[in-house]
Amino acid sequence: MKKALYSLLIFASATLFAQKNATVKFAISNDAVGTVAMFDAKKEYVQSVNVFKTKANLPQNLKKFDYLADNGLAEVKFKKDFGTLDYMSLANFNAQYGLPKDTPVFIEGYEFKNTDTNIFADMIADMKVATVEGKKALVITTVKK
Repeated sequence: MKKALYSLLIFASATLFAQKNATVKFAISNDAVGTVAMFDAKKEYVQSVNVFKTKANLPQNLKKFDYLADNGLAEVKFKKDFGTLDYMSLANFNAQYGLPKDTPVFIEGYEFKNTDTNIFADMIADMKVATVEGKKALVITTVKK
């Protein structure tokens, strides 16, 4: 009985981590990933925002991010005098947490297989190593709970 309960608990935990958070909307700027909420907090530095509601409408430069476009995808451009926000590759985050650099990272349930992808530090609310689908992986949340 204990084994069955333990197995069910592990399965439920893995399933919970793997679920995509439908409330998070991603945005891309300078080829790095952030969230719409993160950029909304920096409105004074934003020059323009283009929102693409479906994967089919994504321009060529955003096609590599189509796996993030379940709820649409925004492209953000900063004002020329601002520059950009701090960002880092997922491979470097993996290394900081003692994981192989090529280990996929989960952000709000979305699996980032390409760890060369850069993400903005401002979008991170929490990071931890967890077991997802039977493997250790970095799990990032963008919304404070």
